[in-house]
Amino acid sequence: MRYRKGASMVRNWMRVILVTGCMLAACAPISQPDVAVSDPPAPTVAVPDAPAPTVAAGGQSEDTPLPAEPPPYGAEIEFTTDFSKHSVPYSEILSGGPPKDGIPSIDNPDFQSTHEADEWLEDREPVVFVQVGDDARAYPIQILIWHEIVNDVIGGEPLLVSFCPLCNTAIAFKRTFNGQVLDFGTTGRLRYSNLIMYDRQTETWWQQATGNAIAGEFTGAQLDLYPAAMISWADFKNLHPNGRVLSRNTGYSRDYGKNPYFGYDDINQSPFLFDGTTPNQLPPMARVLTVDLNGEAVAYPYDVLEKLHVVNDVVGGGEIVVLWAEGAASALDRGRIIEGRDVGSAVAYARLLDNQTLDFEFRGGTFFDTQTGSEWNILGQAVSGELAGKQLTPVVSINHFWFSWAAFKPETRIYQP
Repeated sequence: MRYRKGASMVRNWMRVILVTGCMLAACAPISQPDVAVSDPPAPTVAVPDAPAPTVAAGGQSEDTPLPAEPPPYGAEIEFTTDFSKHSVPYSEILSGGPPKDGIPSIDNPDFQSTHEADEWLEDREPVVFVQVGDDARAYPIQILIWHEIVNDVIGGEPLLVSFCPLCNTAIAFKRTFNGQVLDFGTTGRLRYSNLIMYDRQTETWWQQATGNAIAGEFTGAQLDLYPAAMISWADFKNLHPNGRVLSRNTGYSRDYGKNPYFGYDDINQSPFLFDGTTPNQLPPMARVLTVDLNGEAVAYPYDVLEKLHVVNDVVGGGEIVVLWAEGAASALDRGRIIEGRDVGSAVAYARLLDNQTLDFEFRGGTFFDTQTGSEWNILGQAVSGELAGKQLTPVVSINHFWFSWAAFKPETRIYQP
């Protein structure tokens, strides 16, 4: 089943992207200081082992080089990329409007305390939560929506925190690759409506949805993913009061808090600049949380999660639980992010804790495990009962619009109760 935008809708969205790109390209950066705040220790995280090659909707594995062909129009002028190496047809790559780095990454992020950030962040606003050891950080979507990439070092680990507004994907990757720390920027190009990043060391192009290198020196390689959750500001500040928050002192002048993609996540909307094929089990713009473990991919529709709140499942032989809680606004709904409808937060964890597999349930507005009756919160922390103080191990899980995930993983199992 193929979905295409009508000509008028394409022009409208192209106008939005072009205007945004011009605004972004016009502003020069200024440097900002860093602020360090301590936080309690955190557990290790579960990251998928050696993921299977990603296969796009056309059936081509993204780790298989293709014969040489002309690169995307204008790319050779902007990039030094070795375009003779590529694993996807260049015909699948489209310009999103802005040029290379027209949407500027944040390379020297400045952070604030939760108390300082609470002056400009509202409880319902979505943030991307990433934690390494005792270093817990929040990256407000109101900032990421204008920059898409943050090159950071968290708990001593060089990480890339990325957000693609057109796919609703907040994904963190390790920046250390082949013993070298890479820095990333935006190419201004899209594939299946998804952000294509590039590293500044070799100018290899990387697909944000999968972490695959699709053109350039590292073609066929894949970045290691790191757990990142999109949760509400209220949940972050309440559970990590000593956490660090990406500040609006980015070096750029932006209307942070404004949504330049007004109305984009309407379930009846069509994806922008998407010419792929979407399996029709779900509407293209349906929100899903995806988990990809040991060669099995599963999508958990948000409308199902909202009804159940808890899903105990097995993915790729790994026993996981998906928790959903209300209280987080959609960043892509209304003109101001804080005005977006409540879509909630979903996060996945391993159910194995201290050599015991737990089963979870939702009752009375709270998460409990059935083995001990301990109470848990959305961040996988036991807050009362026999297991109080214990922490579930996060599993890499990613928010997507269904069209975006299905374009890269059409074989995905859709969870059904």
